[in-house]
Amino acid sequence: MGPSNNVTEFVLLGLTQDPSAQKALFVIFLLLYTVTMLGNLLIMVTVLASPSLGSPMYFFLANLSVIDAVYSTVFSLKLLMNLLSDKKTISFPACMGQIFTEHLFAGAEIFLLVAMAYDRYVAICKPLHYLAIMNRQVCIIFLVVSWAGGFTHSVIQLVFVYNLPFCGPNAIDHFFCDMYPLLDLACTDTELIGLSVAANGGAICTVVFILLLISYGIILNSLKTHSQAGRRRALSTCTSHITVVVLFFIPCIVMYVRPVSNFPFDKFIAIFYTLVTPMLNPLIYTLRNSEIQNSMGKLWCKNLTLERSCY
Repeated sequence: MGPSNNVTEFVLLGLTQDPSAQKALFVIFLLLYTVTMLGNLLIMVTVLASPSLGSPMYFFLANLSVIDAVYSTVFSLKLLMNLLSDKKTISFPACMGQIFTEHLFAGAEIFLLVAMAYDRYVAICKPLHYLAIMNRQVCIIFLVVSWAGGFTHSVIQLVFVYNLPFCGPNAIDHFFCDMYPLLDLACTDTELIGLSVAANGGAICTVVFILLLISYGIILNSLKTHSQAGRRRALSTCTSHITVVVLFFIPCIVMYVRPVSNFPFDKFIAIFYTLVTPMLNPLIYTLRNSEIQNSMGKLWCKNLTLERSCY
């Protein structure tokens, strides 16, 4: 608990107070969470078990699936429990834990999407040097930097909010602990802290989003020199990446690049980036990637001992 707090727990007001609506939402979110876990686990298992998916692109994709699965779990389980429970509270340490985890995984995903964009740039613009540039050591460095970047961003956000005095009320108008709703409850002027939070989150999202759009613009422009088959394959991969980037960054920019305040639609944007995007990512990558589809098919056939019909 923070140093000058007499608040030991927060009440999460959630999405609705209507009991019948809560039961309906429980079913919907349980279905979303199940699809998210199955989709991301399927990608992880397929990449790990398929020698043909040994390229850096799939190494990063498997790690993205790990991030999405854990990120979704952190918010889904608490939300599902609260939808069935009369007492919708979260302790101060658990609340801080949610903030730390949210920004750790979101930050790591931002830097991982940058690594994936660089991987596509090298593969499409410098194909002859691809294996030399994107060797295993470079991939691991990218992964370590992604997690270190996420960790640094998360610690900064947590430092802003942990030492704030909370003396009541303790009702958070949200379904999880988020920065802006917590700043509203602090018994001190949080304008400067709010601006720092917005700068930390908003600047990262906006700058990285613009850089990614520029990099994909360069990649797509270079496709003019490729053959038609190569162009089609590269376009298929790049459109998947661009779709994931847009789905991830637009809600982030809407949330943080604005004056510090809470709006009713914030909860619905939060549903999108905590529950919907982690579910869509594996679908986007698998639906547009024949290599993953073929590897999944072979794995299923192998496990069902129908090897003859696999080929």
